[in-house]
Amino acid sequence: MAKAKTDPENAIRIVCRNKKAHFDYEIVEKFEVGIVLVGTEVKSLRDGRANLKDSYARVKKGEVYLYGFHISPYTHAYHDNHEPERVRKLLLHKSEIRRLLGKTQERGYSLVPLRVYFKRGKVKVELALARGKKVYDKRESIKRKEENRELDRIRKRNRLT
Repeated sequence: MAKAKTDPENAIRIVCRNKKAHFDYEIVEKFEVGIVLVGTEVKSLRDGRANLKDSYARVKKGEVYLYGFHISPYTHAYHDNHEPERVRKLLLHKSEIRRLLGKTQERGYSLVPLRVYFKRGKVKVELALARGKKVYDKRESIKRKEENRELDRIRKRNRLT
């Protein structure tokens, strides 16, 4: 039986995550999309200098754009640095864009980026079709998380004795 090789080219290296997305939204569907960037943006991403907080995507004129995604200026750039929060185009198939357009026009659905990562040397964005949670849903999530944490403590205590 042949041993599976781990290919470093296929490894995923996460640059940043949107931690609040799972708390504020109920994730319905996820997409892996490409993003159009300039050279200094890619170099800043390789340094891990990006932030997805408060970012969102929107379908506009048959194309999907990412708003509010902050990529810090590249420190070693001479004069041709990029705008930190410029609007960036996301790369999807036309059929996916049409489907997302239909879904986002329904009440309560949003396009939220979950994480940005490198895959095979290319920058990818994990985009989610999400529905906003109500306040009582958020309270329920907090309650469930605290219950799980307490159960883990009890299990750990029982294993030690």
